[in-house]
Amino acid sequence: MSDASFPLFSDLNLSEPLLRVLKELGYESPSPIQAATIPILLGNRDVLGQAQTGTGKTAAFALPVLARIDIRQTAPQALVLAPTRELAIQVAEAFQRYATYIPGFHVLPIYGGQSYGPQLSALRRGVHVVVGTPGRIIDHVEKNSLDLSQIKTLVLDEADEMLRMGFIDDVETILQRTPASRQTALFSATMPSAIKRIAQTYLRNPAEVTIAAKTGTADNIRQRYWLVSGMHKLDALTRILEAETFDGMIIFARTKLGTEELAGKLQARGFSAAAINGDIVQQQRERTIQQLKDGKIDILVATDVAARGLDVERISHVINYDVPYDPESYTHRIGRTGRAGRSGEAILFIAPRERNLLKTIERATRQPIAMLELPTIQAVNDVRIAKFKDQISAALAAGGLDLFQSLIEDYEREQNIPAIEIAAALAKLARGDVPLLLEKNQREPQGERSWASDKPSHGSRFEHTEHKGQAERFGRQEHRDHTERPAFPRKERIVRQPDAGMATFRIEVGHAHGVKPGNIVGAIANEAGLDSKHIGRIEIYDDYSTLDLPDSMPAELLNQLKTVWVAGQQLRISRDGEPAAAPAKPAFKKAHVSDKPDASDAAMPAARPAPKERTDRKNKLAVKAYRIEVGHAHGVKPANIVGAIANEAGLEAKYIGRIEIFDDYSVLDLPDGMPKEVFEQLQTVAVAGRPLRISQVGGAAPAQDKPAGAKIPLSVPKKGGDRRVNEKNSGDKSSFKRTGGVGNRSADTAKAKPKSHRKGVKPA
Repeated sequence: MSDASFPLFSDLNLSEPLLRVLKELGYESPSPIQAATIPILLGNRDVLGQAQTGTGKTAAFALPVLARIDIRQTAPQALVLAPTRELAIQVAEAFQRYATYIPGFHVLPIYGGQSYGPQLSALRRGVHVVVGTPGRIIDHVEKNSLDLSQIKTLVLDEADEMLRMGFIDDVETILQRTPASRQTALFSATMPSAIKRIAQTYLRNPAEVTIAAKTGTADNIRQRYWLVSGMHKLDALTRILEAETFDGMIIFARTKLGTEELAGKLQARGFSAAAINGDIVQQQRERTIQQLKDGKIDILVATDVAARGLDVERISHVINYDVPYDPESYTHRIGRTGRAGRSGEAILFIAPRERNLLKTIERATRQPIAMLELPTIQAVNDVRIAKFKDQISAALAAGGLDLFQSLIEDYEREQNIPAIEIAAALAKLARGDVPLLLEKNQREPQGERSWASDKPSHGSRFEHTEHKGQAERFGRQEHRDHTERPAFPRKERIVRQPDAGMATFRIEVGHAHGVKPGNIVGAIANEAGLDSKHIGRIEIYDDYSTLDLPDSMPAELLNQLKTVWVAGQQLRISRDGEPAAAPAKPAFKKAHVSDKPDASDAAMPAARPAPKERTDRKNKLAVKAYRIEVGHAHGVKPANIVGAIANEAGLEAKYIGRIEIFDDYSVLDLPDGMPKEVFEQLQTVAVAGRPLRISQVGGAAPAQDKPAGAKIPLSVPKKGGDRRVNEKNSGDKSSFKRTGGVGNRSADTAKAKPKSHRKGVKPA
């Protein structure tokens, strides 16, 4: 049977007390599962129901049970089995709410973690409905404190979850202890073979009710993901909490310890948050959930099991801080919001190593998940300012300011200080050490530049590849992650002796700057003209890296490397153990760089051609203006733009013209006739954690063919992987030498001579 529909609850032959309370609760039309199930249960027939969580299953079986209750009989007449304590409490509360106008009705939740005393007392007084977990129900049956001989209706709620948690044997034991004449209703989101076997064994000619969803998740829940590194997850979460408008929120963490740590960090940042997990005593868990319902706390940090079955009306957002073990857990998690037809928001944090898991979730739920645009610093500051003004308005509306007004007037008169300055000082006192606004040059939480393409990056030869079938084994890796790990694990330095003829050098760029071995190899090989086969082991740490280079490297080449930029950072290379070099400034004279960034901001290597030669060369080239989508609001400087374009796109710094930076975008001059492949490469470049999204001012992208005129030596950069492929295809066995010195770098590059492949190159 599927998707029957009725216009009103009054069409379902429910009793007047039930219709009265449903009207008070604002329920008029039944959901599909309710419309299909209630008439069948009222007709005393067994039901096998399949529907997703949040579709109204509780009312579907609770209303028929209440309609058939005999108040005069004090022995339990209905038994509901639930997989968790929270769900048992939730269902018992629903029974009590629906029975508001049924005098003398009693329902008892029975679950582990609670003292036996109150449960035994209630059972002795007499109850009509028992809702409990299988383990505690069996305990009472074996103690002869729970009489199942008068059970008329038995309900198995979320049977697939009871199967997953290992309760299925207990469930069968309870079924065997109840009268054979009972009515049985089994509800499950999925129908594994074990659940089908129980239905065939213990249900008598059941009516099958299947409510098929268009997708695996509700359409009224907007789903988004944020691709973020582990070390930045808390910063990204804080941005979302400050900028998103939410009523109540559940944040899911993978471990019990993780819930408590995250709740503590959120409390330290000024949010009203509390943790709930299996290690917290039941009374405390109940108090925490009640505080969430009453609005005393706004954020609940929970594990999967602890939050199972929670139905709190004010939950508007669900955030998966840690990726769930499997797609079904994801569906159950986000089902905590968007219930009973309300809209909801679900946000998923995905670390770079977990990209394939997102695709697995999308396939399982049959619904795409859009990328979240993380709130900018300006957006967060706007929200903070608005809240600050609201606090002022609330204080004015509350009154009781007479004493303070007289004190301010006295101070203003005695000190001759304007009232506006006094108010500012008081506001600062009220804030304490917590700044009101985020600094605009604060580092943005790093996300991946592009998610759509699965093609490997140029530096992928230096990185460990994952097994091809990892996406299909969705939960296997995640079950091994008992604690939260950042995308780039912090590793301790292990000092290794370099190979003969090599020396270890330190560069001031690391994981914190988003660098990869391919970026380092590509930048050094391209910018300094150093053959990649002479670059040895590379070790990347948090804020620096080490690499092996030839010990006999000329001093002029070492000086050249000090000015090379990678991932927006100057290498500042130095021999390991020596002090790092100071940031180098380009050796340009003011007269020749009037249309370039100021020397203090320049982020390009020191130019070897003479200034006059450079100027003459530039005057021969026509330029066009281009717009990029980064500006002052993102903390960008001309140096960042020049360094990123010069290194990442293979465009020499001397061909980058005037740069003007505005609030949220910038304009710069680039050569006219720029090859299309270089333009496409620039599309992928990121500065200050944001893609450039370059576009021509007043026009389209450059055409493939270059116009006649001066030839521009532009090329897509050859980074580590590409260079090694070229070396492998060439038979040249040239040795490490620099015949023309650093000054001949451009000529050497223009020749683009294929270079030999050295066997045994040590990957990073």
